[in-house]
Amino acid sequence: MPTTAEELADLLDIERIDANLFRGRQPDTGMQRVFGGQVAAQALIAANRTVVDERSVHSLHSYFLRAGDTAVPIVYDVENLRDGSSFSTRRVVARQHGRPIYIQSTSFQVTEPGLAHQDEMPPVSAPEQGMPLADLVSRRDTGRPGEWEREWGVLDIRYLGNTAVGGLAKEDDPTRTTRAQLWVRVDGELPGDPVTQAAAFTYASDLTLIGAALVPHGKSVTSPGMQVASLDHTIWFHRPFRADDWWLYDQFSPAAAGARGLALARVFTQSGELVASVAQEGLIRDHTLAQ
Repeated sequence: MPTTAEELADLLDIERIDANLFRGRQPDTGMQRVFGGQVAAQALIAANRTVVDERSVHSLHSYFLRAGDTAVPIVYDVENLRDGSSFSTRRVVARQHGRPIYIQSTSFQVTEPGLAHQDEMPPVSAPEQGMPLADLVSRRDTGRPGEWEREWGVLDIRYLGNTAVGGLAKEDDPTRTTRAQLWVRVDGELPGDPVTQAAAFTYASDLTLIGAALVPHGKSVTSPGMQVASLDHTIWFHRPFRADDWWLYDQFSPAAAGARGLALARVFTQSGELVASVAQEGLIRDHTLAQ
């Protein structure tokens, strides 16, 4: 997986092989399946390359259909659904071995003024006061030293706490008793164009979100017996922002049932702007319950 901003930008620079047809390469990884954030980010780049420059992404909605094969490239087939006076809509199917592994619907809009409001940013500690997530993962998983740096070194993530372990009190917001907060940024400087920044954020947005659904159960994605996988992923981009600057991932889970958990998140810049909202449902199958 990319360990530098330059490697991430290179991973996102997919190849055009025909009209509306693109190919994304695979990074060097020890993972058994393609990281969902990678295929979502590459699909967004593919869709964007079929849209005029004056339009920027404002939402994407997607489903993960099959585990991706890390040994072969991914082909992205983009369908032009609509080009209106203000909005463009694309549908992207990611394929490997002749079968779809991921589907994304993406909408783009011309920049225009309008009514504006937002939630207030919650009071949080500065990124420098958070625990590096790499340190936290190393404490939990001592059997694979250095794995975080090899697979996720491109992301600087500072863990602030959750409502189960500490750092966040349930009384802070009694309507959201399952919550986790992190500061995140790409570790290094990416190209400044909004497309690369949005795709890099999409890449990072899939890494920690479903973990919020495990908070009240005392579990993590690496807990023995847990089978965790993203099922769908949605992002609404409210305002342009940089993925290589700090952004707060304010995550919470309103419900879990049927071996599925729903996680939602608000994304704030350090200046307090609400720049994106994210939703994900994931498989959280606990095999220990059957024992």
